[in-house]
Amino acid sequence: MSGKGIDTKDLFIGGVIGVIVGASTAFLLAPKSGKELRQDINDQARAAKDKTSDWTNQAVEKGSSMASTAARSVSDQSTHLIDKMRQLSSSVRKDVEQLTESADYLADDLEGISEDIAASVKQEVEDLQRSVEQLVKEVEEKERQKQKNEGIPEEEKEDI
Repeated sequence: MSGKGIDTKDLFIGGVIGVIVGASTAFLLAPKSGKELRQDINDQARAAKDKTSDWTNQAVEKGSSMASTAARSVSDQSTHLIDKMRQLSSSVRKDVEQLTESADYLADDLEGISEDIAASVKQEVEDLQRSVEQLVKEVEEKERQKQKNEGIPEEEKEDI
């Protein structure tokens, strides 16, 4: 018994006992001979036994039916959950593949950009090197001019 109410089993047992007690009381108080009374009691006992057997069979059938329904429901839900997990796994796998492809494209683009930047920096360095070489040549030329001018008297320098 669950404490909150009567179990089905307890109710069933109480009903059977009530039927037996009621039938026995009715037979014992009925104005019949002993042989007739015993025959009626046997008939009623068989009827009670048959009813009890019927109720037991019905209970077993309903229990089996409920268990089968519950098993199908659990099986269906499990199958549905497995299908959902497969779909989710497939979706995640596709997303990872797309991200990998995007990362590869990005790496290729960055590689191309880095090559462009490296070429640009190299060009700038070469231009700067040429400018420095030109500046060095100009400074050397001015230095030579200065040395030549130092060897020339002041009067001739004014003419230059």
